[in-house]
Amino acid sequence: MTVFNRRQLLVAAAGTIAMPHIGKAAEPEFRLKFGNIVSADHPLNIYMGKARDKIVKESDGRVTIDLFPKNQLGSDADMLSQLRSGALELFAQTGVLMSTLVPVASINGVGFAYPDYGKVWESLDGKLGKHIRDSFAKAGLVCMEKSWNHGFRQTTSSTRPILKPDDFQGFKIRVPPSPLWTSMFKAFGASPVSIPWAETYTAMQTKIADGLEQPLIGLLVDKMYEVQKYCMQTNHMWDGFWVLSSQRVWDNIPSNMRDIIERNINAEALNQRAEVEFMNDNLKGQLQKLGLEFHNVNNEAFRQKLVSAGFYTEWHKRYGEEAWALLEATTGKLG
Repeated sequence: MTVFNRRQLLVAAAGTIAMPHIGKAAEPEFRLKFGNIVSADHPLNIYMGKARDKIVKESDGRVTIDLFPKNQLGSDADMLSQLRSGALELFAQTGVLMSTLVPVASINGVGFAYPDYGKVWESLDGKLGKHIRDSFAKAGLVCMEKSWNHGFRQTTSSTRPILKPDDFQGFKIRVPPSPLWTSMFKAFGASPVSIPWAETYTAMQTKIADGLEQPLIGLLVDKMYEVQKYCMQTNHMWDGFWVLSSQRVWDNIPSNMRDIIERNINAEALNQRAEVEFMNDNLKGQLQKLGLEFHNVNNEAFRQKLVSAGFYTEWHKRYGEEAWALLEATTGKLG
């Protein structure tokens, strides 16, 4: 099966995911809203839709989930506020962007830490992932056990290729509102500009920034290839989503229903991981046809620039000995 055909199936499936699901019961006892920032045809929403369908069936219609993709419920900050107040029952967000509330949640985004997906899952399904989830719990949030995949992030530019670390000098790059991202690109000599994802396409059109960084799937589903020219395969960090609820909301759902919800969300997370890995590994040709010019780079040269700039030393201190040791138990020595 080609990537194009697989994408067609995903897009077709996405057409109905934002619509409230009708189960066996006309009025489910528990109707949960699921908010996120990515497009309807992103596998996060496709596979959460699959989880929803199974939850409706197994709960005999007592529980359903309505999906609200691409900031339909507001910005990242808006949805986090809704989640904490109980107005939003489920929220998917990256650990890096959740670090404003739970600082250690961003540790999976340390630059050039993970060499491949196998190490990511070993880490986040293991002791480091448990440490992060426990930290969410201390903040009053329930975190599903399995993280969801967004992929390794690449660098794009509308002005010039970024082929070596020094090419970042003075380069205005869009980054999410996150100290970790800002710190990393400043270490390269770039000028990071914090812009919410919903505003990024317009920011590229109006030249507020020269480039951005995203997994290939993000470049495709949000059509960033229309406003970018060059794509450098830096693989500079892995990015993914945690699915969260508030403890107060979660406690008001009967334990047998919670089991159904959590089990199916975690099961579909594993399927979604594989789909995103496949897509990010196979979308290069499709994006080239849409106008992106791809460049390979020496990733180790970029990592060594972070070493010499003191990036790893700084973030080791910020995260503390326990979390850093859990990270390096999988990645090996950083810095």
